[in-house]
Amino acid sequence: MMSHSGSFTDYTKQEAKEFQNWILNNENQCREFIRQSEDPDAIRYLVEEEQIDRQFPGSAQSIREEILTHEAVPLDVKQTVAQRNKQLADILVPDDVLKNARTAIALGKPVVLYGPTGTGKTYFAKQLALETCIDYSIHTATPTWTPGDITGSIQPEVQDGEISYHRRSGCVSEGIEKARQYDDNWAVIIDEITRADISQVFGPLYTAIEDDEQVIFRNKDGEELTLTDDVKLICTMNMSDRTVNELDNAITRRFAMIELSRYEDDARQELFNRWVGGIGTGVDIDTDELVRLFEEHHAGINDGTTTSAEGGIMEMGPMHYQDVARFLQEACGEGGEYVGDEVNAVGQAFATYITPRLLNTASLPQIRRIEAHYETLDDEFESFDLGPAIDLAHRQAEAEQREMGIEV
Repeated sequence: MMSHSGSFTDYTKQEAKEFQNWILNNENQCREFIRQSEDPDAIRYLVEEEQIDRQFPGSAQSIREEILTHEAVPLDVKQTVAQRNKQLADILVPDDVLKNARTAIALGKPVVLYGPTGTGKTYFAKQLALETCIDYSIHTATPTWTPGDITGSIQPEVQDGEISYHRRSGCVSEGIEKARQYDDNWAVIIDEITRADISQVFGPLYTAIEDDEQVIFRNKDGEELTLTDDVKLICTMNMSDRTVNELDNAITRRFAMIELSRYEDDARQELFNRWVGGIGTGVDIDTDELVRLFEEHHAGINDGTTTSAEGGIMEMGPMHYQDVARFLQEACGEGGEYVGDEVNAVGQAFATYITPRLLNTASLPQIRRIEAHYETLDDEFESFDLGPAIDLAHRQAEAEQREMGIEV
């Protein structure tokens, strides 16, 4: 309880309630209260009921850090603080994908989520990280990455003509420091790993995955950093970049390879209905027809049901359609750029968010089938003008033909 001098030595949840006005009156008093706490329920009450980490906007980070670094605070309370502004929807990946990913994470096994475009690999990586860790850092691989971007490097710095060197943590060594700082799980998400030379960039990491005593880097304070189970590695890989068979065997031996393919019909329908429902009733768009357009477009790309008997054009997941729904909500809502021109807006949304992604990796025969697919949909859906998407595919086909020396 609070002494006469105004300091706290110990308290219960009831005492936290009793002295809440005093605690929330001053940042220093608030920080002292947290430091002296040994009762998880007391801090849980202050976080969940009083949102103590939001009480001092000018210096909220210090309160946040006091809570996240406190040994007596349970993981779920730390997660509440760390993830306060990260609102992610319910997990809708197939059950076996979720079970396999959770099991691999629980075993301390690094994970690679792979599959075609639009299956929500990055989104699920964030969901998985927030479910199992305090928080995460996310990094997108590039062709210029070196091993130092993973484990850390020593960088030169010139000042007043003098060269000095400083240590820069890589994304994994930075994650190790975060896990130590908060004394709980921290996730490192490496997005689109096939953009980098995996065998070269991940080389120093492979030994560390198998040997938790292997030092991968020394930070600026000279501390040895080793890869322990409280650092969760979650990577994503787009299957349009490379197949699993083309990967270095070293990564498939050390990582849990978890495939995200197309969603089951019910799960995909739930997504489409949720996104289209967010457009709102004040927008002059037939939302039932829009959901049906999403379904028909998705089926034609994946299964070829509206194009020919040849089968699907390519694999793609449902996540791209969320961008279309958001575009229409903004563009066709009050004051939007396409108010009164909703028919055209749908085609413009497809041409902006979906068609370029399909054309990006398509061969000439696929491009022609994509164009034919849009023409079929344009004839079927009189409520929408898919001309912008048709034109985009047509121009891409002509460009491919010219590049191949075929007369247009």
